[in-house]
Amino acid sequence: MEYDVVIVGAGPAGLATAIRLKQLAAEQGREIGVCVLEKGAEVGAHILSGAVMDPRALTELIPDWKERGAPLDTPVTEDRFLFLSSTGATATPAWALPPSFHNEGNYVVSLGKVTRWLGAQAEELGVEIFPGFAAAEILYDEAGAVKGVATGDMGVGRDGQPTEQFQSGMELHARYTIFAEGSRGHLGRQLMERFRLAEGRDPQSYAIGVKELWEIDPARHKPGLVMHTAGWPLDADTYGGSFLYHLEDNKVAVGLVVGLDYANPWLSPFEEFQRFKTHPSIRTFFEGGKRLAYGARSLTAGGLLSLPKLVFPGGALVGCEAGFLNASRIKGSHAAIKSGMLAAEAAFQAVAQDRSHDELAAYPAAFESSWLREELGKSRNFKQWFKKGRTMASIMTFVEQTLFRGKMPWTLHRAKADHLYLRPADECPRIEYPRPDGKLTFDRLGSVFISNTNHDENEPVHLTLKDPSVPVDINLARYAGPESRYCPAGVYEFVKTEDGGDRLQINAQNCVHCKTCDIKDPTQNIVWVVPQGGEGPVYAEM
Repeated sequence: MEYDVVIVGAGPAGLATAIRLKQLAAEQGREIGVCVLEKGAEVGAHILSGAVMDPRALTELIPDWKERGAPLDTPVTEDRFLFLSSTGATATPAWALPPSFHNEGNYVVSLGKVTRWLGAQAEELGVEIFPGFAAAEILYDEAGAVKGVATGDMGVGRDGQPTEQFQSGMELHARYTIFAEGSRGHLGRQLMERFRLAEGRDPQSYAIGVKELWEIDPARHKPGLVMHTAGWPLDADTYGGSFLYHLEDNKVAVGLVVGLDYANPWLSPFEEFQRFKTHPSIRTFFEGGKRLAYGARSLTAGGLLSLPKLVFPGGALVGCEAGFLNASRIKGSHAAIKSGMLAAEAAFQAVAQDRSHDELAAYPAAFESSWLREELGKSRNFKQWFKKGRTMASIMTFVEQTLFRGKMPWTLHRAKADHLYLRPADECPRIEYPRPDGKLTFDRLGSVFISNTNHDENEPVHLTLKDPSVPVDINLARYAGPESRYCPAGVYEFVKTEDGGDRLQINAQNCVHCKTCDIKDPTQNIVWVVPQGGEGPVYAEM
């Protein structure tokens, strides 16, 4: 199938790219063929975010979004920030909050709902969207430029042989291919390596966000309340914090973000999140409530200094595929939309000039002069300060954003990738987590059940190992098997063999596509690849 532009991923970045391409074509009376591939069963199925949304980029893309019914229904009414100890909480006064934690004019949203709405806007403009089709392979021309992608075969058995349901994948060729897979994209990772896009940049830094959606007692609900915390249950040297966002209809989104550069292999982000909800200042919101949904996703936190080269022959990276999320603001959807618009404008110009398979140099040039570049520049040191401890990070974030207004004359750099920070288990204190009570705290398998995750058990495992001996010989022996704890879905499990040894069991059907294993595995032995299209979680309101 031939298109002018193929976009991999129907998240905010990919759909903004598609919409802007069609808008420009309509303005100039031209035709442009645009296709979007989405590995989820439907648009929005794999979207998970807090989320508080800054509407700035959306307003640029679709100025009449309110009239068109965009689901930005809950304006922020109050900001709260708490520092937690194990038993108490200290509120930060509004004047002491840096600008990044002020949310006037923003909205508490379900990003899944916003994404589905963007998908409808794109289809109205003539964009072809193919949900349930996972882009599994990058296609290159004879000169080495990207010429498109191929979707994965369907109906392949666990043994790698075609079953009765076999359906061959298809090739989609394009003048330009835009990659918008989100954090730690499967194909984006390959592009980074092939074209050395991260050369000269700081290593990308990641975090995992674990989230639940609750329906709570109306007496405890305050639409538009945005609450963040730092401190307990994480120690002072572990990057992270929580969010509680009050949506409409007595619903609250609650989650914990944990930096994947943590050192202690005994730490479990999922268990830390469950423990967080038991804090006296937090549990009061949820007692008597009902948990509706669960999910987890990695997110980029490196910011401006970790942005790779955005273009390569035949394509570009947009959104969290590149790492545009602003960690200091805990926001990425506005950055995703803006980056997609900038890439679309460069791609449209190139297609109008009858170009193909070259570098879209106008895209990074436009980014350098954009408000997004200015915004990310102000918070460029945010994540780096946390390697010096939470107290120092809190002070310097205030100093940089409030006193220097983001125009500080210094820049801090990182040199190590997240997986290199993990220390041997015998050098770290063991962490014992309480058993779940089934009311406020829960286990992994029950949580995965309400994420609506599904994979065909008779298909090749999409969590691949470069060397099958490494999990036992290195990860278990040296790090006490951290994959059994950092995975928020119970995918990795060490079990005893008949001869009393150990082996790693991979329960791939549980995978929620968070990509944490691909990031945090200490030997980088685990490589996440796409399963059959349409599989994975189905997040209705996340």
